[in-house]
Formats: sequence, C-alpha cells, structure tokens
Amino acid sequence: MTFIPFRAISTEEAIALDEAYGAHNYAPLPVVVSRGRGAHVWDPEGKEYLDFLSGICSVSQGHCHPRLVASLCEQAQRLTMPSRAFYTENFGTFAKYATTYFGYDRILVMNTGVEAVETAIKLCRKWGYQKKGIAANDAKIIFCQGNFHGRTMAAISASTSEDSKNHFGPFVPNFKAIPFNDLSALEKALSDATVAGFVVEPIQGEAGVIVPGEGFLRKAYQLCKDANVLFIADEVQTGLGRTGKLLACDHEGVRPDIVILGKALSGGMLPVSAILADDPVMLTFTPGDHGSTFGGNPLACAVARTALEIIKEENLVENAARLGELFREGLKDLPSPVLEVRGKGLLNAIQFEAKEGLSAKDICLALKDHGLLTKNTRETIIRFAPPLVIQEGEMREAIAIIRTTLQEKYPKHPKR
Repeated sequence: MTFIPFRAISTEEAIALDEAYGAHNYAPLPVVVSRGRGAHVWDPEGKEYLDFLSGICSVSQGHCHPRLVASLCEQAQRLTMPSRAFYTENFGTFAKYATTYFGYDRILVMNTGVEAVETAIKLCRKWGYQKKGIAANDAKIIFCQGNFHGRTMAAISASTSEDSKNHFGPFVPNFKAIPFNDLSALEKALSDATVAGFVVEPIQGEAGVIVPGEGFLRKAYQLCKDANVLFIADEVQTGLGRTGKLLACDHEGVRPDIVILGKALSGGMLPVSAILADDPVMLTFTPGDHGSTFGGNPLACAVARTALEIIKEENLVENAARLGELFREGLKDLPSPVLEVRGKGLLNAIQFEAKEGLSAKDICLALKDHGLLTKNTRETIIRFAPPLVIQEGEMREAIAIIRTTLQEKYPKHPKR
C-alpha cells in the first residue's frame, strides 16, 4: 500500500483555500493549527501556542495523546465497520465499561454532541407517552434561556438566540424556555402535567460560562422528581472532568435521569457521543426507534474506552480542579474593563464591560499574538478551556500572557 505524505502548506494558503472552497458558516480566528502535542499547538510556520480552547473542550486528554493514537491505529487496522447491523466485540465491552464507569444501566452511543441531544429528546418524549401517560403529541420539554445544545432543528427550536433561529423556521413544537437558575420559573412550568423532561446544562458554556447558584441543580432535580419529569443533563461540554468533577452535576450530588455526553468522550480524535440512562427510561426504546450508521462503531468504541481510561488513570479530574483554582486565583485584580473571572475546574471565562471600543474578539487576537489561543463566546466574554493534561508551569505561563495582554491593551485603567 502506498501512502501519500501530508503536504504542509502555509498559513496564508490554508486560509485562502478555506475561504474559497468551504461554506462560510464559521468565522475562525486567523491562525492555522498544523500540529499539536499535549496543551501546545503549532502553526505551519512553526510558531508555538498554548491551546486554551482545546476544541471547545473536546481535546481534554491533550493533543495526540499517545494512548489514543495507538488505540485508533490498532483498531483501524483490525475492523472499522460502521454499522450496528451485526454484533461486534468492541461495542459490548465498551458499553459494559462505560456504564460501570458512570454507574448507569445502559448507554446509547451516537456521533456528535447534538445527535446525543436529539437522542435524549426522542427518548424523553417516548418515555412521556409510554410511562407517564401523556396524550399523543402533547409532550412538552423545558429548556433554559441562553442554552446551547447544538445547531440541528430540534436544538435551535429549543434555543432563545435569534442568531440561531433567524430564517430557519418553522420550529419543533412543544419546547418551553424558562430563565436559567430560576427555580420559581421551573416549578411553575412543571405544574403542566404534559411536561416530560427538563434539559439543562449544569454550566452554560456557550452563553459565557454561566454558573448557576449553589443548590440550583439539586433543587431542580427534586422538583422534577416531585412532578414525575425526567431531569436531563447536557454534559457534552461540562462532563468528563472538565469542571473538576467527573460530571458537573456531581458538584451537587445530582444523578440525572439522562446524561448527555460528547466532545472529550473521544479525546477529540473522532466524533463520539452518548446518552446514559437506567432501564426504566432507556428500554422504552425498541429496535428501529433510533440509530445511526456510525453510532457505536468499533473504532469509536475503542477510542472512547481509552479516552475514559486516561481521564481516570492520569487523574485529570483532580488536575482540572487544582489548576482551575490556580487560574482564577492568578487572574485577580485585572484592569477595570474586566468585570468578573468565573468558572469551575478548567471551564472558565472573563467577562468584560460592555463599552464602545472594547471587543472580546480583539483581545483574543492580542492573546494569539502573545502565544495563547482561545475564542470569545459573546461580544464581551472570553472562554478559557485548556486540555485537562495541562501542567502547572504551563498554566502559570498562560496566566502571565493574559495579564500582560490586558495590561498592554488597558494600561491606564485602574485595577478592580
């Protein structure tokens, strides 16, 4: 077999090709990532950067982790059949490992995070009809304002962002949005007997790392239990150690009825997502109800198992908790355009004042020039989410870059 070697191209050429032949549905920062290792990436010209976005929390195990690469290559040379039409050794062994790992009866494996969200919505609706006794086509699902569950039709139907919805209607019916972190609004919405589920991000990542008040998740879970409604946690971004616990819901001792996972479930190597649930919920699905050609394929299962092993064996949850504290402590007393530094574990954000001439994107460009890559989530918010393998020295380097960059841009502003 003859392999064609990768042909390196320049930053300028890579961007030009993207603009000329790719759909214009993204607006990347003007940097080309050519290779990576651990918490570092390099552009085609060899400039090194600290990666503080990690594929929007996908590359938690670090770029090109040797064990993930080995699992991918080994399985790719053995079997890559993308179908659940037959049994494979990989799926069953992964399903047993993953359900034991998280403490649930069953797992349903898909590909992308938003597919897992769609899967949870379908499962919730069927549970509502079969188990709760809601009349056909009446089942409602509650979401939170400011959410981001993806960009499929169901996900944007649940969104309150006009940017996500403009020109894409009509939308999926029977979705209701309530304010995030508002227990009174949730309790009122749950009084409707046709509600089947409540879908919530434990921390709203895309909205700007919005952390709810202490006790919100625990009390929301109890309200759902009292109303016989499924509590569904979208942990695609917050799960798998990102917030300093295996799942962000673990901070409040909440065990969701359905957990949605993705991103770091494969360490960013290929698309793998899943939902977890116990038998009374999951087994409302029967053959033909849901599926995907690639969902649970042998390559995905081999890589996902290794990704989970790395999180546990390399103590990445504990590392995220410790270095997240260091990050937030190291960014105290920043110049006055900074209103707040917030987050949990290694999912953090800096909130800036909304004022003329201040752009979070411009600050991201300045950080890039200093060797740190991340991206704004709103006009005034920058998210920081490095790989969970980041070391203390690298974290201190990043803190110094952020402080230096902000002091250069706002030298005359007083400290907070």
